Amino acid sequence: MPNCTQNELGFPSFDRRKIEATFAGGDVSSDGGVLLLREADRRLGLTAALDKVLADPRDPLLITHPQVELLRQRIYGLAAGYEDLNDHDSLRHDLVWQTAVERDEALASSPTLCRLEARVEREAAVGFHKVLVDQFIASFKEAPKELVLDFDATDDRVHGNQEGRHFHGYYGHWCFLPLYVFCGEQLLVAYLRPSNIDPARHAWAILKLLVTRLRQAWPAVKIIVRADSGFCRWRMMRWCERHQVDYIIGLARNRRLEALGSQLMGKAEAAFAATAEKQRLFEWIDYAAHSWDKERRVIAKAEVTQKGKNPRFVVTSLEGDAQQLYDEGYCARGEMENRIKEQQLGLFADRTSCHCWWANQFRLLLSASAYVLLESIRRVGLAGTELCKAQVETIRLKVLKIGTVIVRNTRRIRLLFSSAYPYQQLFARILSRLSSA
Repeated sequence: MPNCTQNELGFPSFDRRKIEATFAGGDVSSDGGVLLLREADRRLGLTAALDKVLADPRDPLLITHPQVELLRQRIYGLAAGYEDLNDHDSLRHDLVWQTAVERDEALASSPTLCRLEARVEREAAVGFHKVLVDQFIASFKEAPKELVLDFDATDDRVHGNQEGRHFHGYYGHWCFLPLYVFCGEQLLVAYLRPSNIDPARHAWAILKLLVTRLRQAWPAVKIIVRADSGFCRWRMMRWCERHQVDYIIGLARNRRLEALGSQLMGKAEAAFAATAEKQRLFEWIDYAAHSWDKERRVIAKAEVTQKGKNPRFVVTSLEGDAQQLYDEGYCARGEMENRIKEQQLGLFADRTSCHCWWANQFRLLLSASAYVLLESIRRVGLAGTELCKAQVETIRLKVLKIGTVIVRNTRRIRLLFSSAYPYQQLFARILSRLSSA
């Protein structure tokens, strides 16, 4: 009679051979590529900087898991696809994870990581954002001539009784309304907000802080603010004008704007009637809402397709061809929405299930930190490769998820990656670039 245990698994036979399996393979990991996260972290000094701005109230004599190790464990876990704290109850025994965190013993359990999240306050959130901005500045070898700051808000749906949750009529559910700021593909701000506020709330203050810090580093840099109509506030535009900051911001259409663009729309409709082909015409108009302090220049777009009219308006301080500014300047902000999707779908930024407000803000910033590491791998390690535009989930699947056998003794740690891993040369190139950068 066979000696069966609960760990033995059976599969249909193949070529008259039984297929049997157990979870008794020893020190084997499916996350060999997590060492690349460690390399990116060492290059940036990210978790070390985060550790310095996060106060640790624990008694140093009684600490088993240093705070920097907790940060590494949690951030690397999010980057590798482990969204729940409970996942770490098993991962803590994985020798690859212990090596990545630089520890020879079991890592922290889920209750220890939960206590880390629960003790975060406002000062830590401010400090984390300063680190994100400093990391962005340090990524440039030379002073940039121009920076485009993309502002956008998104809904972060919640299902419990979290502090600060509210029902949002536009999205149709209970949620938070976090504010993100990106420059290209690099993340500068991930700011949690309640959803019962103006979408532009605090954007002006954040813009002022960012401009001040960026100009401390690069006094001559040209800064452009780009956002949709939810951020079109005349006081924010006036501040930009007074501080030599350009802007290109969507403008919600209304009857007065449509009246000002009616002649252009008439031309587009006539051209569509004559050709039955999509028409897009652009022109400059001067416009001031009743609440504004003065008139500003607006790009009017008259578009007619088989689905009907589609007028659009954008207010801007930039000079140039109206269509070029709209297509190449304003519409490029759509890339930011892809970055937000990476945050929420790939790095679990919407996993704000803690009851306390600051714990949820901390989780958002942990996700942002994981994004910074993966973006660094993409920008530095994958530049010029077939994965140079890959999203974080693709990078995780093809670069981080590697079957690995670990042999560890007092003299060395050997990682034996799968011989059938299909991206061996790419992996070696990423490691070389991160190590030498």
